[in-house]
Amino acid sequence: MENIIEEANRCLNCKNKPCQKGCPLGNDIPSFIRQVKDGNLEEAFKVLTETTVLGAICGRVCPHSKQCMGNCVRGIKSKPINIGELETYVFDNAIEQDFKIEKNNKLAGKKVAVIGGGPSGLTCAAFLSINGAKVTIYEKQPKLGGITMYGIPDFRLPREVIEKTVEKILDLGVEAKCNQELGKDYELDDITEKYDAVYLSFGANVSSKMNIPGEDLDGVFGGNELLEKGNHPDYTGKSVAVSGGGNVAMDSARTIKRLGAKNVYVVYRRAREQMPAEDYEVEEAMKEGVEFLFQNNIVKILGNDKVEKIECIKTELVKKEGEKRLVPVNIENSNYTIDMDYVVMAVGSKADKELVAKTGLETTEYGNIKVDEKYMTSKKGVFAGGDLIGTKATVAWAARSGRNASEEIAKYLLGE
Repeated sequence: MENIIEEANRCLNCKNKPCQKGCPLGNDIPSFIRQVKDGNLEEAFKVLTETTVLGAICGRVCPHSKQCMGNCVRGIKSKPINIGELETYVFDNAIEQDFKIEKNNKLAGKKVAVIGGGPSGLTCAAFLSINGAKVTIYEKQPKLGGITMYGIPDFRLPREVIEKTVEKILDLGVEAKCNQELGKDYELDDITEKYDAVYLSFGANVSSKMNIPGEDLDGVFGGNELLEKGNHPDYTGKSVAVSGGGNVAMDSARTIKRLGAKNVYVVYRRAREQMPAEDYEVEEAMKEGVEFLFQNNIVKILGNDKVEKIECIKTELVKKEGEKRLVPVNIENSNYTIDMDYVVMAVGSKADKELVAKTGLETTEYGNIKVDEKYMTSKKGVFAGGDLIGTKATVAWAARSGRNASEEIAKYLLGE
């Protein structure tokens, strides 16, 4: 507790709250830290739960240096306030002390179904329940949590933390129906008949492809699927290349290294400072023996039936008109090959086309479900959010989408 108070005391309580502006959820960071300073942890919890119910998770996995901490004034001349650590402490304590989130009856008598129990669905369900609605979450997996439970490794986010967070949300009166898959165990039309509104948030966890030769060879995997299903091959003594620079790439590389791979290479076409992954994630991966090939790109996967080599090309970063950041351009005749046993694609993810098609809803050119400014889909009373509509792929942004959608659903239910 002493080091927590000490860290809180470093906060300057800025009037313009740049940290809050950097937070996707808009958490009132100076206000909750002020309560921590005074030892009022329950009040700090109340401040945070006005905007988030996933503090124990976000405090651990958010890219803080690119969000709240990256905007902290303290960071100009010294170290920024460790906002993630403070948020984690407040929520962990709230779970331990069983602090309650206050509810109201604004939506009493209204029934809402949430399809998908990840960060967006959990947040939407929680805020609707706080406002008195009867919410039921339908989840295809055995447990709620979505990407946090089935995509982020336990060494980065302990399962106990997710389970306790989910329990806190269920305590609000939310019902969970797990092992229930859309298009298999029920249809969207059946759900819309039973509920006053429906929120779709089943995510976008299908790994994108690079569209390069050899991508269909045996031994090429999607990072999202590997992390979600855990169906790993035997990596003992093998060489593995991971293509990408985000958290899925880091989680894949670190997991594979821990499972016994001899060599793990992260191949990223830009420079380190441009990586979407958190700096500490990159540093931890390096400590664990993961090798990084910055400004390199895989252009071909070689082999007869299975992966045998990868062909890479070196890149240079150039300024292009109309582009905000430097663009990687292949350096001619810089190609080279490396012996490889497996390749993991971690260059982004997209929605499951078949599952989206089963909804019968209108989609965008990118395959996401199309919504209006009120998160309403092409079907009245059916809303969607999170990765499914193309929200930025972080837990906090997905949660923000779920909270925003809950507000629009509430207005819809009240006829506003």
